[in-house]
Amino acid sequence: MINAEAYDRGFAQLSSHTVGPLLERAHAARLLDVGCGTGVVTAAALALGAEVTAVDADPRMLELTARRHPYATIRQAALPDLPFEDGEFDAVAGNFVINHVPDTNEALRELHRVLRPGGTIALTWWKADEMTATNVFAEAIEAAGVSYAPPPRPFTANDSPDRFAALLATAGFGEGAVEAVRWRHQVDLGAWWTDIVEAGGPRFAVISSQPPEIVSRIKAHYTRLAAPYERDGFPVCAYLAHATRSPG
Repeated sequence: MINAEAYDRGFAQLSSHTVGPLLERAHAARLLDVGCGTGVVTAAALALGAEVTAVDADPRMLELTARRHPYATIRQAALPDLPFEDGEFDAVAGNFVINHVPDTNEALRELHRVLRPGGTIALTWWKADEMTATNVFAEAIEAAGVSYAPPPRPFTANDSPDRFAALLATAGFGEGAVEAVRWRHQVDLGAWWTDIVEAGGPRFAVISSQPPEIVSRIKAHYTRLAAPYERDGFPVCAYLAHATRSPG
């Protein structure tokens, strides 16, 4: 179970770096924010004047988003089953959701269905080997000697730019392209530890479930591993894919 408030302080701030580029590719009058989390894309799209429908599978995330953004339409749903009519949206934006779906092909077909002909889609996902901001936690867990099997990542088979561009074409999208977005995530290292550990979730809930002395050991390794990034921030990279639903 994810702590939405802690997620908003931590992961959501990390993922907010890609919101601007995402909406440059998928800004339109009727926007679907799929996998909205705590609403960083919803907030930016509303500020641009879009009519936003935000969906997420987690009711805690939706409660927070609805409280902050009463002018958005909030629905609980998860890919690949969205409760919308064919061609209902002018654009679809998904910030770090496609990497969590169980079947990439089915998810893309469903997003194609709810997008009008000529509409645009933009999706982001992490470049796993350049995710220093969270990889330090996995490395700290391992360094502490904790037996830990991370959850499987079905999306790994599809996370290269060439592979994902091919999937977009197979799903019926045209003009597909994938670009890399890089930045430095500057954050207080102590706050980053607290927010990630308190957020929990499938990858890092293992930390808070340990006895106190083990948590302290993991934190000591985290502090050592994160220290080189204290001044300039963690280097992070994400992929941004964008495409258009072919007319007709």
